[in-house]
Amino acid sequence: MKTLLLIRHAKSSWNDPDMDDFDRPLNKRGKQNAPEMAVRLLSRGIPPDLVISSPAKRARTTARIMAKEWNYPREAILLEEELYLCYASTFLKIITRIDDDFNTVAIFAHNPGITDFANYLTEEIRIDNVPTAGVFAISADTERWEDFDRAPKKFLFFDYPKSEEAV
Repeated sequence: MKTLLLIRHAKSSWNDPDMDDFDRPLNKRGKQNAPEMAVRLLSRGIPPDLVISSPAKRARTTARIMAKEWNYPREAILLEEELYLCYASTFLKIITRIDDDFNTVAIFAHNPGITDFANYLTEEIRIDNVPTAGVFAISADTERWEDFDRAPKKFLFFDYPKSEEAV
């Protein structure tokens, strides 16, 4: 079994309208939500053994904050250029390259691609929008990431900071 955690970056700051989108930092709420969501994942007993992130500051910072809660080494976070504002299809391209020794992978990225990809992966639920710091989890009955797309999948949960109860 392979487990994929799709995580949207936490809430970013729009205080400087002239700042390049790639360089936007997290705001106060984002800095609070990221560790809270990491702890929620720990309580489910599924910390990732591989973390991949968009290199954009808000995604990279969210990944680092959450990795700290998981005792995942910051220097082991893989930055994947293609994840910055990517389409759903890009996720599959990245997933097929993951080493099969990793069983639970967290990918930190952006909307609309992350919402589109979550909806592509399951028909069990439809998600209008993966909110900031939202986590969508799915497992695939395969031993190889290369076969992830074709493998039978099981929706695990969808959780986000303002949810009363995870779906």
